[in-house]
Amino acid sequence: MNNENRYEAQATQVLQYLRGLQDRLCNTFGGASMGGEFLRDAWERPASETSLQGGGITAVQEGGEVFERAGVAFSDVRGSKLPPSATARNPQLAGRGFRAMGVSVVMHPRNPHAPTSHANVRFFSAGDVWWFGGGFDLTPYIPYEEDVIAWHRAARDACDGVSQNIYPVARKHCDDYFFLKHRGEARGIGGVFYDDVNESSADMPLTWEQGFALMQRVGDAYHDAYRDVIARRRNTPSTERERNYQLYRRGRYVEFNLVFDRGTLFGLQSGGRTEAILMSMPAEARWAYRSPDAQMDAALLPYLTTLRGKDWLG
Repeated sequence: MNNENRYEAQATQVLQYLRGLQDRLCNTFGGASMGGEFLRDAWERPASETSLQGGGITAVQEGGEVFERAGVAFSDVRGSKLPPSATARNPQLAGRGFRAMGVSVVMHPRNPHAPTSHANVRFFSAGDVWWFGGGFDLTPYIPYEEDVIAWHRAARDACDGVSQNIYPVARKHCDDYFFLKHRGEARGIGGVFYDDVNESSADMPLTWEQGFALMQRVGDAYHDAYRDVIARRRNTPSTERERNYQLYRRGRYVEFNLVFDRGTLFGLQSGGRTEAILMSMPAEARWAYRSPDAQMDAALLPYLTTLRGKDWLG
């Protein structure tokens, strides 16, 4: 098999997994058991356009019983030139055409006791160069240590199934990346995050086979771990006070996505679909000059500041 055919066969493998992952997430977190359906919006950019070409399916749920807003977006696109958000970290690829495919997930539950979650798994190729990226993280508003420990255990087990060298690096990347510098606090309690991973990566070199295995393990671990968190928290009684605090803290989530998130910048800079790029935003959020609840701050903020990076698994 020549190189061109090998690259195409690899891309087909990734594509099949990503499509299946989107279906599984929509089936688990939508439907009668969740009181909300995902609307699937299929889209296509024809080859005659000068920006991105390709297509995908953006699945969005709004106004559900469990999820106030949730999105599971699949895309497979090609472009004639990598956008600045990609070449800033890979200047040697400036001017190259590329193919990018992935699944991006954000879920905002209605209940303040149920945390927001995010996951992303993606594959990029630019000629003879390829790399994988992805990860998942959890953003609680009312923290439960049981959930924190289970989440980090799922993250570690996903990584260890490929190599025990991955988790310490991917955990640190997550803590460093999902951090609001202007606030001096993490977005949530972390998880795993990795980007630009291939055979030449300095701190996480992986073969193509290992990178694809990690993609699958991360996607599957997110599905199972978040399903379990939602099962524990979806019916917890809540108060108006807790709801107000949830909306206030969601403002931090919006700030991160608009100021720091590379996926948002990549999508906007490469001419992606604005509606799909911004599906990660919560349906409702609030900003205030000062926190509306110092007592709830006292319970949450240590997880985002002094406990950031803690080894929860001993």
